[in-house]
Amino acid sequence: MVDIDPQTAFSLIKVLLLGAVAFIVSILFTPFLTNFLYKNKLWKKTSRTTSIDGKEMPVFKKFHSEKETKVPRFGGLLIWIVPPVLAVLFFIFSELDGTIMDKLNFLSRSQTWLPLFAMVAASLVGLLDDILQVRGKGKYTGGGLSLKYRLGSVFLIGLIGGWWFFAKLGWTTLHIPGAGDISMGIWYIPFFVFIMLAVYSGGVIDGIDGLAGGSFATIFGAFSVIAIFTGQIDLAAFCAVLAGTILAFLWFNIPPARFYMGESATMGLCTAITVVAFLTDSVLVLPIIGILLVAESGSVIVQLLSKKFFKRKIFIATPIHYHFEAKGWPHYKITMRFWVIGLIAAVIGIAIRLLG
Repeated sequence: MVDIDPQTAFSLIKVLLLGAVAFIVSILFTPFLTNFLYKNKLWKKTSRTTSIDGKEMPVFKKFHSEKETKVPRFGGLLIWIVPPVLAVLFFIFSELDGTIMDKLNFLSRSQTWLPLFAMVAASLVGLLDDILQVRGKGKYTGGGLSLKYRLGSVFLIGLIGGWWFFAKLGWTTLHIPGAGDISMGIWYIPFFVFIMLAVYSGGVIDGIDGLAGGSFATIFGAFSVIAIFTGQIDLAAFCAVLAGTILAFLWFNIPPARFYMGESATMGLCTAITVVAFLTDSVLVLPIIGILLVAESGSVIVQLLSKKFFKRKIFIATPIHYHFEAKGWPHYKITMRFWVIGLIAAVIGIAIRLLG
């Protein structure tokens, strides 16, 4: 038997228990949410027909256009509302003397305020985009905010976050696993903004039933482990709560999906990932842990550059999961193989981060 310090043992129990509570609460809440969404027919009235560069999307239209108009959006409400509600509830309970809830509170100024703020702020912007898409309003064929407004919102949130880290928390260094820290000075702020925009670009992974849910759950699970090892138990609990909530979403999003994540959850999760990566000094392993996000956004960038400069496509369609779909892979095979890749990459990322 290996002796474990009681405080360490309870910290692990806290993280695991809160993740399980988030899953159970989300599972119980979801039927009410889905009934509301279907009753009010909160899905797209028309499907989008053009890509980011204004070109037609025959592959997308072949596999997804009809389904997009029959499955409601706003499933992301589950993901970005349940964690803050649980955080506030456990905080309130912790104020009651003599209750175990005091030990389960994970709302702390130094660890969870920032990722919660970033997630909720970005999710509200995404919610507006989802509402416009459902109403068919906006510049895109299927409705919604233009890309420049969404990027501008993420840029602003990243700028506020980077400034807060630099000016309020005094963070100016970047951790290199196994080598130590390097000083960035004022460049810490634009670097923070760049990373947040890069992570958000990976949000295009939300395109096949279950793919985004499994990917994001793995990423937050990995950062929960890292936060435990860095002694940030409240942050680890926050990541576990998000992972538990996402798994509950995934329960209903596995094909055939009952609802879609939507831009509200995608924007919120991507900004939260960025803040968590910086809080745990894990930015340099973020591309490994989030390798699926890198592959998804990278495929789009490479495709656009190839078409612009070489007048030819590299992939049949992008993001890259559409490429494999166009090659004849069943959607479940794409999803599960991507999950496996994401899980292995997350394990490798954790191992590299713990070198430091």
